[in-house]
Amino acid sequence: MSSTTDKIKGAANQAAGTVREGAGKAVGNKEMEVKGAAQKAKGKIQEGVGKAKDAVKKAID
Repeated sequence: MSSTTDKIKGAANQAAGTVREGAGKAVGNKEMEVKGAAQKAKGKIQEGVGKAKDAVKKAID
């Protein structure tokens, strides 16, 4: 996966996780809230991987 793809998918996961977490809080569904928080964390990690790939590529160039 390219660094751009990682960053885009990471941002999308963060956004979806935020929505899911908020919806879970709104309806009182703790499981949905926790899954949203986990998805948000996954997105942050994925975005970080994309940024790391960029840094490695810049160092090589």
